[in-house]
Amino acid sequence: MSMPATSNEVQSLPRTERSNQSTDAAPGATQPSRSIIAAATRLLREPLLHFALLGAVIFGVDALLHPPAKDEKLITVTKAMRQSFIENFDEDKVRTPSNDQLQKMIDSWVASEILYREGKALGVDRGDEMIRDRIAFKMQLLIFDQIRVQQPTDEQLQAWFAENHARFDEPERVSFYITAPTDQTTAQRQLEDILQQHETEDLQQQTRAILARPVASLAASFGEEFRDALLTIPQGEWKVLRSKDGWHVARLDSRRQGTLASLETVRDEAARIWHTEETRKLAWEAVKRLKTSYQVRYEQ
Repeated sequence: MSMPATSNEVQSLPRTERSNQSTDAAPGATQPSRSIIAAATRLLREPLLHFALLGAVIFGVDALLHPPAKDEKLITVTKAMRQSFIENFDEDKVRTPSNDQLQKMIDSWVASEILYREGKALGVDRGDEMIRDRIAFKMQLLIFDQIRVQQPTDEQLQAWFAENHARFDEPERVSFYITAPTDQTTAQRQLEDILQQHETEDLQQQTRAILARPVASLAASFGEEFRDALLTIPQGEWKVLRSKDGWHVARLDSRRQGTLASLETVRDEAARIWHTEETRKLAWEAVKRLKTSYQVRYEQ
């Protein structure tokens, strides 16, 4: 009875027999050349290949363990956030924003949030503090850097100036004196003291001069009733007037009529403002294009 061949006996087969065995193992198959086998062997020993394979494994595992957030394109405007916009609209807590003003504040915040997220995606936050506004500002700079606006043609500038000439007109202005707000009785007594030139030093110190104030801004600061009454006072005459803050003693000192601006006198400034606004418009359009890939949710 013959014993099975050992591994040593297999290795000691004659060269021709080993060659025949190899050929019989895969009849009709094309055998790889020794150069290809050698190249493959060297490639398998290459450290860079090992590194690449290891990296692929690591990133694959990370993708499984940490999948992308499903809400990365979702921006939520919370009720608390809306209330914060309303409360911070006016430092004195006197005025509240209109619906349009509130929506503009929200739109501005949403744009900033989009720029922040896009900036992080581009890696502009590397080596920097993770501060939202700072990253958003970097993205703004990147967007503005890509925008090229040509100087306006004469037709463009004339059409723009026709719609915006009020920004260049010299407004009607008034200068007046006014005492601190108080009640009507006290204001009437103060008026009598002023007319008799018996006003106290404290009243003199509390009376302030407002110089060259645009008439259009008076209503916002003092109320329409005060504005209308002030404009009817003969110049140099003291009167008791009521504002939205209380009662005052006021004296109209001067009133200067406004003048209309012409494009020829403000052309350079108008062209500069036009260029700035066109650049901002294109930048905002770029942000809106980014916004299309986001979903904005409003809490009710």
